[in-house]
Amino acid sequence: MKLYVVATPIGNLDDFSVRAISILKAVDLIAAEDTRHSRTLMQHYGIETPLIAYHDHNEKAASEALVARMQQGTSIALISDAGTPLISDPGYRLVRLARSEGIPVIPIPGASALIAALSVSGLPTDRFLFVGFLPSKQQARQKMLNSLKLETATIVLYESRHRIRDSLHDMSLILGPERVVTVSRELTKRFEQTQQGALSELCIAIDNQEIIEKGEFVVMIEGAPELASTYDHTALMQALLKELPPRKAAGVVSQITGESRKVLYDIALSLKNHAGEESD
Repeated sequence: MKLYVVATPIGNLDDFSVRAISILKAVDLIAAEDTRHSRTLMQHYGIETPLIAYHDHNEKAASEALVARMQQGTSIALISDAGTPLISDPGYRLVRLARSEGIPVIPIPGASALIAALSVSGLPTDRFLFVGFLPSKQQARQKMLNSLKLETATIVLYESRHRIRDSLHDMSLILGPERVVTVSRELTKRFEQTQQGALSELCIAIDNQEIIEKGEFVVMIEGAPELASTYDHTALMQALLKELPPRKAAGVVSQITGESRKVLYDIALSLKNHAGEESD
């Protein structure tokens, strides 16, 4: 009675771990996003385990049925069309329900387009924000991009070949033509392509078909620069110390500016000492 969440190759079939193959051969059932698509992979590795459909349109009912089967002792592996399940793919309901019923959920790691693209992006990876797919409608897409405009971490998203051109142009409009972006498509496949540049350059590249509108895209956007503080902490502390004790003044200014209480308290003590010296 276990649920295995198994990553599958995102393109190159050699990117399939020995452990993943072993697990898929050993379980009683494989829940696949698209059984026809997954059957090719199964045949390539001689995996004869039965497949059952598990996708966006049957996720709720299928999750309940699969958990019921696991409660009877069935071991099940969850796979998506490519890459790691649940990363912009179905599976959340099944994992959540299995956990709530005390069924062990075991990750079998492997390929992920998100991580593969980020590793070669040339953009900071110490902090990144994954936002999945942008909305398909332009107004909603621009609204979402506007909400991300001041995000300082690297932003990672997926995009389809049908919308990549419009999305890049919307990014240039909302985020600014100078924002640096890396675009990867068809990762690990024969026509893999990764291109980096300012949004103005990438818009020209896709309009000129230098970026081919085929396959699945991962888009990584340089974070916005950190905003410099506009607060004069010393002046604020000086004004509040006329009415409040140092610790309370430091707390108030910390809430307003986000500066640490300790730093502000040290400023308060420094101002108090300086005032004492002047009065001597």
